[in-house]
Amino acid sequence: MALILTFLGKGGSGRSSCAIAAAKKLSAEGQRVLLVTEDAGPGFGMLLGQEVTPTPTVAASNLWIAQLQFTQLLEQNWERLKKLEAEYLRDPFFKAVYGQELSLLPGMDQALTLNELREYDASGDYDVIVHDGPGDQTSLRMWGMPASIDWYFRRFKQVFQASQFSKAVMPFVQPVAGAVLSGGRGLSGDLFNQPEVQEGTNFVSQGVTAVKDPMRVRAYLVSSGDAIAIATARYLWGAAQQIELTVAGVMVNRGGNTQDFEPLPVYSLPANTDDWQPQIDALPDFMVAPAVPAPVEIDPDTSTVRLFLPSFDKKQIQLTQYGPEVTIEAGDQRRNLSLPKGLQGRSVTGAKFQSGYLILSFG
Repeated sequence: MALILTFLGKGGSGRSSCAIAAAKKLSAEGQRVLLVTEDAGPGFGMLLGQEVTPTPTVAASNLWIAQLQFTQLLEQNWERLKKLEAEYLRDPFFKAVYGQELSLLPGMDQALTLNELREYDASGDYDVIVHDGPGDQTSLRMWGMPASIDWYFRRFKQVFQASQFSKAVMPFVQPVAGAVLSGGRGLSGDLFNQPEVQEGTNFVSQGVTAVKDPMRVRAYLVSSGDAIAIATARYLWGAAQQIELTVAGVMVNRGGNTQDFEPLPVYSLPANTDDWQPQIDALPDFMVAPAVPAPVEIDPDTSTVRLFLPSFDKKQIQLTQYGPEVTIEAGDQRRNLSLPKGLQGRSVTGAKFQSGYLILSFG
């Protein structure tokens, strides 16, 4: 399993430069590094000083680079889908549709990127994957995708199975699904627990776990001294906590007030030159576990949950409780917090905002 690093911040703040410098630093330290960019234009290759292609190519010792091209990824994944469909369906729906005919739907590029990073990680070829993405809310939606899918699956599976409709139709659906999906081999038991469904849910669960683990996925803010860049970085910091993505520090270039990001460690970057070494030297040790506030802290003994939401104030936060979950809205982010067994079935009796933390008490 690889460590995946990504960078968040306003466009033009130096995210791509930080990604390149980080990849160079880690590869020089002996880590096998893949540097992946979502920039489909020529800019990234010009900044790197080397042509970038969709296939990982050697850029230096221990360093590979790749450029994601979404139309190509769409074609590849569409053909995989058709093969799976042909394997499990007697009369495939998509056999006459070709990937070259398809256009990217909104959000599909995020799903394709996440899947490609997953496959690079699963290959075992790399120790570190450095991701150069949009670095904005789009990136956060991508990293939050596993948790969102997991919630929808759990929620609607529970609703469906508890409904009278499910109880009425499942005796008929089960044998038909067995005949269609398994080519006559037959299915038995819970349709949701079939191997094909379980494989997909396992991928999602692994993604949820990885995003919450700072030694698997980690973000760094990038900002300049510009007021808009600082405000954007702070907003993305708070939004990242909503998906439990660890923000381990902030890279500041062209000045900037370090107090805007307390208690994060701040790394001051030198001005960009043709020499990468000064910027490499200013970067942190990425292989050390970061000492930063955890996005969520649950204390069953005091029946409290602490959520670290820097850059937001209490007027921007809204709480809703449905059964065993609490929904927290902060800015443009919404998350469903699953409560541990000790707090399930108990109502929120108090909420206060203190030193960047939303503290919930349960009765």
